[in-house]
Amino acid sequence: MTANVGIVDRTLRIVAGLILIALALGLFGSAYQTVWGWIGIVPLVTGLVSWCPLYAVLGMNTCGR
Repeated sequence: MTANVGIVDRTLRIVAGLILIALALGLFGSAYQTVWGWIGIVPLVTGLVSWCPLYAVLGMNTCGR
């Protein structure tokens, strides 16, 4: 697996993933608590490992390499 997620993309994915997971846990209030927040695991993991399978399929790369 060659990294295909650049630093800006990676940072945005990690932040978005953490926010979605926080929503799922109800940290912003129970009104925002939803099961869909657990989808935040996907951007969090792809940001942490710097590799996105969808980018690999589409031939995209935000690393600048």
